[in-house]
Amino acid sequence: MIDTIGTDIPEGEERLRLDIEDGLGILTLCHPRKLNAWSWEATRQLGIFADRVRFDDSIRAVLLRAEGRAFCAGIDITAHVGDAIGGRSGSERARNYYEALRWVHERFRVFAGLPQPIVAAVQGYCLGFGFELALMADVRIASDDAVFALPEAQIGVAVDAGGDLRIAREAGAGWAKLLSLTGRRIDAATAERLRLVQIVTPVDELAKTARDVAAEIAANGPLAVQGIKRGIDTYADAGMAAALDQVAMNAAITLTSEDSRAGYAAKGERRTAKFEGK
Repeated sequence: MIDTIGTDIPEGEERLRLDIEDGLGILTLCHPRKLNAWSWEATRQLGIFADRVRFDDSIRAVLLRAEGRAFCAGIDITAHVGDAIGGRSGSERARNYYEALRWVHERFRVFAGLPQPIVAAVQGYCLGFGFELALMADVRIASDDAVFALPEAQIGVAVDAGGDLRIAREAGAGWAKLLSLTGRRIDAATAERLRLVQIVTPVDELAKTARDVAAEIAANGPLAVQGIKRGIDTYADAGMAAALDQVAMNAAITLTSEDSRAGYAAKGERRTAKFEGK
């Protein structure tokens, strides 16, 4: 079951960490042993930290970063197999998934909609939800070893956090379809060419470059900065809410399908899945 009520983070279960330094809220993905793989619990913690950042006047900008050699390698398969979301029937289970995904989208909406601009520093694997999380940032800076992909269709599930919609917004519908329908990986240079990344830097310069950009934003007038972000987002995200509701339904249907069970099993066993469309 998903804990939708608690606001505490048990010791040893940290998936993210928030540090406040020099006007920056530094939000770090801190589970490098699993390449910062994402889970329901990580989503809960993201929402908790977003609520903390939102009304903290000492935070002028957010720096989103990750420990280890990967930004986020995607969904933690071990956290999404089994009975995390149950139901007495297929229909009830699909309904429960739909509501769970709507809850997830609400957490993401608070994060992406923070009044403070978000600068993401991306290294290594940025796959699946990791890519979707990076796309929620206002500015993305990648090291030259970064690799991006939305591989969900390869395990029989829909892209469930709106990453394909954000690619369509930034790079156009054709690229969104090519990347999300194939699961194809792209390097940092290609992501920059597609306007999915704003700056590419050598690996050893990523931390400084991203922090410098975040600090440059934080030094400006907070009311002006927040108003600019809000205005651009209102224009760029027109229609996003209705599209995300469709995303939640598509994801609920595929996550409760036999194809998704086959896909997750095949992924865990490092073999190619055979899908039957049911």
